Amino acid sequence: MSKYEPLWKYIDASKSDTLNLSFQEIEKIIGFKIDHSFLSYKKELLVYGWEVIKISLKNKFVIFRKINNY
Repeated sequence: MSKYEPLWKYIDASKSDTLNLSFQEIEKIIGFKIDHSFLSYKKELLVYGWEVIKISLKNKFVIFRKINNY
């Protein structure tokens, strides 16, 4: 099980086609501080039919988008 699986499941449960989460919201969901390993783990989200389309380190948010093929 991936350490980010709680986040992937949270995103997958979204009824929206896009989801904008702050780092603080993500940290609350996963239970630890988001770090650079997120960049490697984000590809796991493809299995759920979602992708990361933007990560803003300055404004501390991530935008996720549902992939239309799923």
